[in-house]
Amino acid sequence: MAFQDPWLKPYAPIMHRRYLRYREICERIDQYEGGWDNFTRGYEKFGFNVVPGGIIYREWAPNAVSASLVGDFNNWDRNANPMNKGGNNAWETFVPNRPDGSLAIPHNSRVKISMTTPEGEVIDRLPAWIRRAVPESDVNSTYSAVFWHPEKPYEWRNAAPPKPENLKIYEAHVGISSPEPKIASYKEFTENVLPHIARLGYNSIQLMGIMEHAYYASFGYQVTNFFAVSSRFGTPEDLKQLIDTAHGLGLYVLLDIVHSHASSNISDGLNKFDGTDQCYFHSGERGFHPIWNSRLFNYGELEVQRFLLSNVRFYAAEYHFDGFRFDAVTSIMFHHHGIGVGFTGNYAEYFNEHTDDDGVLFLMMANAMLHHIFPNIITIAEDVSGMPGLCRDIEEGGIGFDQRLAMAIPEMWVKLLREYPVPKDESWNMGYIVHNLTNRRDLEKTISYCESHDQALVGSKTIVSWLMEQEMYQNMSIHSPMTTVIDRGLSLHKMIRLITQGLGGEGYLNFEGNEFGHPEWLDFPREGNNYSYHYARRQFNLALDELLRYSKLNEFDRCMNLAEQQYNWLKSPQAWIYLAHEDDKVIAFERGGLLWIFNFHPTKSHVDYQVGTGSAGSYKIVLNTDDAKFEGHNRVEPDQVYFSLPGERHGRPQHIQVYIPTRTALVLALRQE
Repeated sequence: MAFQDPWLKPYAPIMHRRYLRYREICERIDQYEGGWDNFTRGYEKFGFNVVPGGIIYREWAPNAVSASLVGDFNNWDRNANPMNKGGNNAWETFVPNRPDGSLAIPHNSRVKISMTTPEGEVIDRLPAWIRRAVPESDVNSTYSAVFWHPEKPYEWRNAAPPKPENLKIYEAHVGISSPEPKIASYKEFTENVLPHIARLGYNSIQLMGIMEHAYYASFGYQVTNFFAVSSRFGTPEDLKQLIDTAHGLGLYVLLDIVHSHASSNISDGLNKFDGTDQCYFHSGERGFHPIWNSRLFNYGELEVQRFLLSNVRFYAAEYHFDGFRFDAVTSIMFHHHGIGVGFTGNYAEYFNEHTDDDGVLFLMMANAMLHHIFPNIITIAEDVSGMPGLCRDIEEGGIGFDQRLAMAIPEMWVKLLREYPVPKDESWNMGYIVHNLTNRRDLEKTISYCESHDQALVGSKTIVSWLMEQEMYQNMSIHSPMTTVIDRGLSLHKMIRLITQGLGGEGYLNFEGNEFGHPEWLDFPREGNNYSYHYARRQFNLALDELLRYSKLNEFDRCMNLAEQQYNWLKSPQAWIYLAHEDDKVIAFERGGLLWIFNFHPTKSHVDYQVGTGSAGSYKIVLNTDDAKFEGHNRVEPDQVYFSLPGERHGRPQHIQVYIPTRTALVLALRQE
């Protein structure tokens, strides 16, 4: 194993032991499970699978002393289809076809597994590997499992686009993707939202809340049925059509996969599946998350590994997802789950008794399997700890993710906006901003963002709310006065996004609606809001109305992404930053062959401001946040040309002189002579 980070050398023995354990697991799976390919096809062996002559149903339930398959098809008779216990505590039964050759279990009929515990208790559970679950009624949120086997399988039309090297991710939740106060569908998202995403210049979608969850207000983070997609949005075929259409538009589709915990529901979840609290999960206190009130997987158990690794492969193979954002990997990697721990960056924090080796090894296995079977897959880690090697190859001691989320960046913007409200941004520290945007591990790719769904949820605040909450309901019409609050808010909203994408990483993420400054937070229907859908929606109509200033922010987001598509700064090396002037509030850097100049000063415009550059020649404007089409003041001529002058400035051999108005950012490119 090669260590390119010298600070890791004292921990080389620990990383080496971890790697040896990983190799032992791989060898054991090769020897006893037929290799990774066979081991991660659990969905073809467990659950319901149609085979010649009938249907095989198989389930892992180590505590059960007897089991049977019940459902509409056999009038819920526990004696009609008993199950036999085989190896590895797997129960199975075969349901032969009817005399006419049709399946004995009709498509879309309800099913359950009925088991008897050693104490004689009879328990009914939803099959763990079920691929479809639906609510029992409109008023009862308890879910039923259904056998899903449509007569005509979905026919895929579009291949996935090439793997993007410069991820620009549009994070979205299907259910809230309508201006109407309702649950939107896969079909509506396909028809209405996908074109919006493609027009804005994003090349990837990250879908949230797809894995079935009985409680809608959990935002999908209390998964009840891991192999089923949310029925409240439509059918599995509807989701396949969404992904197929996205591929046709050139969009990669990523799934927010939740393997960090599971719903504590018993009636329609995995909790106490075989009557014990340790089936799939750790027993006792270790098996419960103290804050999320959810169950925690036993990642060291072979059948749990089979279940979860097969689950992630299932979504790639069956639904053609192109990648995965692994939720809450901090909770997976540490016994303390990150609760009450302030990671300082001291490497000792990552290699001690608090590290859950089983969890880390599970993540290594997931990454190794996915990248081996699906060469173009993308894996992203949501981690607050800063674990070293998270995004490095397993063979060199890493965990194998492709990229990680820059979770400190949105916290930095929130801190600035909270501590220095209107109009105190003259107190912003330029060095602090630059440090937080660039403070990431070298050789580990990072996805930057200024706000995600976390900042949109009730209890938090979006950037536009911090900036313009007092007036965004009254003064966002182009015919209303350009007040100080609105002017500041529009200007900083654009600048914050541009500098975050330009400096913050090798990828970029935006949560739906935030691109145009969605004026309302996100709150799902629940008892605390009288089950209202008013805030569980996205008002895309605001971005389409050219009489509203939201449309101008939307246009800036589009032009920013299209400029990145042309100049590819996200896949360029990290920026050369040579100016962060505290008094002038100016930040300047070079990246992607472009010259970036930001003036964050609230009142002071700079005339003939000298900025260093590494290349001689004439420069044109690529982006100008003050452009009138972005609801700026048009104080810089759009066809302005800047000529470099000899003479060192800020450590660069050439310099240019620019007029950089207050709260304005310019991105310049060398003209091709």
